[in-house]
Amino acid sequence: MTRADHILLLAGTFEARQLAKQLADRFTGVRVMASFAGIVKDLPDLGVPTRVGGFGGIAGLSDFLRSEDVTLVIDATHPFAAQMSRNASEACRTLRLPLIRLERPAWTALPDDDWILFDSMRDAAQALPAHARAFLAVGRKEIGQFTWREDICCLARMIEAPQQPLPAGWDLILRRPPQSSSEEADLLRKHGITHVVTKNSGGERSYAKIEAARSLKLPVLMIDRPQLPEAETAPDLTGVLKKAQELMDRKKF
Repeated sequence: MTRADHILLLAGTFEARQLAKQLADRFTGVRVMASFAGIVKDLPDLGVPTRVGGFGGIAGLSDFLRSEDVTLVIDATHPFAAQMSRNASEACRTLRLPLIRLERPAWTALPDDDWILFDSMRDAAQALPAHARAFLAVGRKEIGQFTWREDICCLARMIEAPQQPLPAGWDLILRRPPQSSSEEADLLRKHGITHVVTKNSGGERSYAKIEAARSLKLPVLMIDRPQLPEAETAPDLTGVLKKAQELMDRKKF
C-alpha cells in the first residue's frame, strides 16, 4: 500500500508555527511533521506531529528522510541555523528530494541608522570599545563570544539562560523580544546602553530594537548572515505555500 505524501517542516521560527497549521489545512491527507532542534525547551504546540532533537548530521537526516518516506522538506529554521540548513540541502540533494527554504529578507539600514557590519560574532565582540555598555541580542549559544571582554558591561536578552555564568556586572533578561519600539527604547535608556549588538535575522518580530537604536542614535553592530547553499527559496509563507502546492500538483517526488 502506498503511503501518503509526507512533508517535513524544519521549525524554529515564528513563521514555522504559522506554516505548520497552514500546511496541514491546505494539504489534507498529507502527513505533516515538524522538527525542532531542541535548543529551546519551551516549545509551542504546532498542532501537527512533532519531533525534538538533532538528526545526527547529514547521514542521520538522510536515514530519517528515507525511513519516514518524506517527500518534501521545508526549511523554516532561523537564518543563522546554518548547519541545519546545510545538512538539509545536502541530504535532499543526495536523495533527490525537493527542498523549499523560507528565507525572510534581511534588514537593510535606513538613512538614520548607524550600522557597523561584521562577518562574525567574534569580530563584533572585538570591535566594542572599552567601557561600552552593550545590549546583546545574540542568543544564548553565542553569548560566550563576548564574555571574555572584561572591560565592558552588557545587558543580554535571551529566551533561556545560558549554560555558562555571565561576568559580574552583566544583566540578563529572560524573555522574548517585545514588538514595541518605545518599550525597547525605554529598556536601552534604563540600562544606559551605548551599543546594540544583533544578528541580521530579518522579519518584523524583533525589529523593534533596531527602531529603538535609531531613535536613540545608538550604533548597531550588525552580524551578517552566514552563507547558505543554493536552494529553492521563498521570502514568506505565501511563497512557501505556493511552491509547495506547485510541487504537490506536479507530483515530482
